[in-house]
Amino acid sequence: MTDIDATAISADEWDELNFPRSEEQEFDRVVERAISRRGFLGGVLAFGSGAAVMGTGLFNSTSALAQHASRFAFKPVPTATDGTVHVPEGYSWSRLISWGDPLFAEADGDFAQETGGSVEMSDKVFGENTDGMELFMIGDAQVIAVNHEYTNTKVNLPASHADGKAGDADGVRKLQNLQGVAVMEVREGENGWQVVKDSPFNRRITHNTPMRIAGPAAGHDLMKTEDDPTGTESLGTFNNCGAGKTPWGTYLTCEENFNGYFGATGEMPSDEKIAAGYQRYGIGAEGRYGYETFDARFDVSRNPNEPHRAGWIVEIDPSDPASTPVKRTALGRFKHENAACVLAPDGRVVVYMGDDERGEFLYKWLSRDVYVPGGDTSTLLDEGTLYVGKFNDDQTGTWLALTPEATGMAAAEIAIFARTAASKVGATTMDRPEWVAVNPTAIEAYCCLTNNSRRGAGDDGEIRTNAGGDAMAVSAVNPRETNNYGQIVRWRPAGDNHASSIFEWDLYVMAGNPSVHSEGPYAGSANINTGNMFNSPDGMVIDTTGMIWIQTDGDDSNEGDAAGQGNNQMLVGDPATGEIQRFLTGPFGCEVTGLCWSADRRTMFVGIQHPDAPFPDGKDMLPRSSIIAIKRDDNALLG
Repeated sequence: MTDIDATAISADEWDELNFPRSEEQEFDRVVERAISRRGFLGGVLAFGSGAAVMGTGLFNSTSALAQHASRFAFKPVPTATDGTVHVPEGYSWSRLISWGDPLFAEADGDFAQETGGSVEMSDKVFGENTDGMELFMIGDAQVIAVNHEYTNTKVNLPASHADGKAGDADGVRKLQNLQGVAVMEVREGENGWQVVKDSPFNRRITHNTPMRIAGPAAGHDLMKTEDDPTGTESLGTFNNCGAGKTPWGTYLTCEENFNGYFGATGEMPSDEKIAAGYQRYGIGAEGRYGYETFDARFDVSRNPNEPHRAGWIVEIDPSDPASTPVKRTALGRFKHENAACVLAPDGRVVVYMGDDERGEFLYKWLSRDVYVPGGDTSTLLDEGTLYVGKFNDDQTGTWLALTPEATGMAAAEIAIFARTAASKVGATTMDRPEWVAVNPTAIEAYCCLTNNSRRGAGDDGEIRTNAGGDAMAVSAVNPRETNNYGQIVRWRPAGDNHASSIFEWDLYVMAGNPSVHSEGPYAGSANINTGNMFNSPDGMVIDTTGMIWIQTDGDDSNEGDAAGQGNNQMLVGDPATGEIQRFLTGPFGCEVTGLCWSADRRTMFVGIQHPDAPFPDGKDMLPRSSIIAIKRDDNALLG
């Protein structure tokens, strides 16, 4: 790894280099590999053209999409391969904030192209790689909480880096400060939307911010360190990807690829349980960013339990900058994408969560207690049951409870090693479950299964497995080998109750490329055509009207299987018809991720992460991840 820029490759690629997954022929209980892909499930789900289970029923051809009144208030945009953002005619966009812009007046003028800003002000500015975000109304103030997922060392430390890693302690400190979460007040004025500098709500939460640990893992021996012998306090939140919003107005930030922050300067831990957990979660001797060299907290040869304190969902109160964020361990430890909250009819809280790694699982958590508006919510996310999804080939499914009785594990260890618990009960391996979205207009939920290039058999004919040895054979919900396009699964809980343990599912869309594959599974489902094709659905939000906003993070080479698909993009889908149209294209190299609306729903805030192009400042400038504000020119509602 020493000759590879660790931040120039994806987290999946980095994991694969450090922790290659085994290949075993042991999975024969789902479907026979000899089944024709084109006739999969006997024609219930056809690809490229024909029938697809979508929306309210069975469509016999793509022409059925046109038989419903369109709910799309824009003319779709074509693909693009340039270095800027494109939105439909009649819409305009402007930059709200970019990496390095000040949240506090004391950081004014600090950013410079030569340095990317100073170490001293790095926790006073907008961080790097914006991701999931939510907007909160706090009194008359509109406050956005937004994640800063990771850093791009060559960009953030343009004067000092080595192989994608920080070269000294100051570099590590700067990278730590540029990640985490930003909380900021925004306001619309004569010059459009701007961040309110020095607002009492403004706050940066970084890799060194004090956190409280709550729930079943709090105080367990595996959570204790020399600095925190109680196992109830920690520092920092890591690789914050997607997000969520609770009914009581707090922000849920989700720790995803936390494993890359840890390494070893000495011997790796020999404890059998810790070593097994390291293997399952991808923690090795060489960290991705070089933290372990300059910060002992990330050196597992000195602090073997520190990685157990990352990989959680963290609750933040955006209304109180003095509040301590809380790691809610009841929600399980894995590579969290986002947290989609919804209330069951009896008032219990349901949180849907994806574990974003190839062959990992989709989870649900159900609270023990009910939410009472105005009541005490301080422990509401600490008591409940974690479930994992089992998707059957007959389009039914079950949420399997991860209990001591079902797993043979103690409650605290179920939380710390949720992946292991899920493997024990036979959960369905999924194609990288990322954002989950709950429809506010119907009792249903969706999950982006982004891709899985290792689904199916390897060159030796043996079925590949995930890190826990669970086979990634083709199944109904993951119906393609070497799946570089991805799909979106939808489920409807029994009895219109998200607390139910059983559900029915279908595939809302299978992304593909009908210009390269004229038919078959890689052309995509019936609602994919050459005018709306895309790959790797990742972010997803459903607006108040029930329309699905889909954001992509995939292959933007515009070559091979991705030919004609252009840069990453944001599309809109109508769940009633299955129709999908392209709304936005981002600059080359970017991921489009994170979406929320202003209080009046007339402005849409969208994240543009890691652009390769000199966005948004132009030629010869550092590329800067940014949030943009989109409005209709007639100031009409946007969802």
